[in-house]
Amino acid sequence: MSRALLPPVAPEVLAEAVEGLTARLRRRLDAAIAECGAGAVTATEGSVSLRFGEDAVVTLRPGPAGTITEPGQASCSCLLAPRCLHRTAALGAAPLADAAADPAAEPVADPAAEPVAGSPEPAPEPVAAGLTGAQVAAGAGLWAAAAEALAAGVTAAGAVTQAELLRAAHTARLAGLPQAEAAALRVVRGLRGSREREAAQRLGDLTTAFRELLHTAALLASGTAGPGPSGGRRPYVAGGSLRVYGLCREPVLTATGYGGVVTHLLGADGRGYSLSDVRPGGLARARGAGAASVALGGGALDHAGLARAGLRVVGATVSADGRLGAGRGVRATPAPGASWAEDPLAALFARPAAEAVAGLWDEPGLLGCDVEVVGAAGDDLLVRESRADAPLLRLRPAHPHPELGHGVNLRRLAGYPGLAVRVLGRPDPDRAATLSPLAVGPVPGAAYTLRLPEEWRGRADLGYDRLQGAHFPAAAAPAAAPLAAVPGPDPLADAPLWRVRRLLETGVAGGRRAVAEAARGPEPLTAYGPLRRAGFTTAAELAATLVGEADRRPRDVFGRLGDPSADAYARAWLAASVHLTAARRTLVTASWT
Repeated sequence: MSRALLPPVAPEVLAEAVEGLTARLRRRLDAAIAECGAGAVTATEGSVSLRFGEDAVVTLRPGPAGTITEPGQASCSCLLAPRCLHRTAALGAAPLADAAADPAAEPVADPAAEPVAGSPEPAPEPVAAGLTGAQVAAGAGLWAAAAEALAAGVTAAGAVTQAELLRAAHTARLAGLPQAEAAALRVVRGLRGSREREAAQRLGDLTTAFRELLHTAALLASGTAGPGPSGGRRPYVAGGSLRVYGLCREPVLTATGYGGVVTHLLGADGRGYSLSDVRPGGLARARGAGAASVALGGGALDHAGLARAGLRVVGATVSADGRLGAGRGVRATPAPGASWAEDPLAALFARPAAEAVAGLWDEPGLLGCDVEVVGAAGDDLLVRESRADAPLLRLRPAHPHPELGHGVNLRRLAGYPGLAVRVLGRPDPDRAATLSPLAVGPVPGAAYTLRLPEEWRGRADLGYDRLQGAHFPAAAAPAAAPLAAVPGPDPLADAPLWRVRRLLETGVAGGRRAVAEAARGPEPLTAYGPLRRAGFTTAAELAATLVGEADRRPRDVFGRLGDPSADAYARAWLAASVHLTAARRTLVTASWT
């Protein structure tokens, strides 16, 4: 059966269906989902039918949006319906729908909400400003569900465990925590992809998703969450009148079928802004949206024009991360733009990259620098910043899809060693001295540099514009141009932190039992000597604590083995994961110097 034929299912509908099954049917659910395509699948206008054997037919009738959002939209012809295995298996085999935006939803205050057993104790009142009792209880529920899923690992976190996460995610949404809900849905999708061995699903991505979910849930459950984890769906606040200048545009293409464009802007005060247009549509929409009209206050510009021009915005609404809203009271008027060599845009390229990158981890933004091309390194481009004693930097395609222009443009640039290029991009927090370039332009005053058309205003958007031979200097490179070089030592690759990363990923893949087993054998992952000798003493201690919790088997008063605590194990795993992220971030920052 092709899952493309099945309509997406709302998380709460699937969670309710799993909850309605008996214990005996729950044990058979994973096998039923795996065998869901054995029967015939018939798609007609407005419905999809799945046959289970000779006696049962499940019919899915999505709503106007093409999604199963109500329990009554999924029915089965068997006598046990709706609490039957056939109906639940069909819902479990269908794709998981994205959380629907509900601007009218308000946080539900429920001071009497009881904490979930085994979860962190909710903080006593008063809790953090703006955090309700219902939100604290929802965070506790998310923690409990996520801890159980982590302890089980991919191999044992089947449909029932995933349904508990979906139910906790829906509770978080009702409490006004859409970001926490989204974090839970990412984990569920990652578990599904890993169990189904999807090529696009990486274990490292699922490990990151678990860390973000557990961290968010822990902050919410303790009542100390700030505006990030407890925030709504990017609340917009009045920004007054703004004068913004276009920097570049970036195609957006997600694994869940969304496509569009983000145009990056810079305010007269140096603050970064963005204007996005992302909707379902995939690659076709990502390519076409680059020239689509800007939906902001009637401004007569498209995204291609805005990336090289400017706007005067009256009654602006701005989110915490700089996204401009298109409310009814917003009015936008086209205004002249600026080249990268003019203020205020030139300030982005004034500081050394090593100095600028340190401030971008906590508040993500774009990094500008002037570099000289060294040569290709696989699909990447090696460059060297135009300053004394600068390290080699690696320019990595911002998006790997071959239909987008990032890879093609970097390969063309690699053919011109010594070329001076002004680069604007996003530093990679997980790779040493790596930048994902979004746009390039000529370096002011350089003789051997790009020759871009006047209408491009001195920059080329690598995801949309294609560099041609006429855009490069006709003369040969100067004699002093650098030769192709091999990158120097990679502090991330050389550090023994890979042992901690492998241990964390082992826990995600195989659960706590796999972590306990990793400490045994002739060459255990938990050989702490290399970590201590390299100075990573805290990492070694946290890894030892994690293994100890994974191997802990409590006994009752009669000496019988009991079920270990998923809560303590999840806390140990999260502590090791957060420390690893911080340690790697420190090494990445140092690689830019």
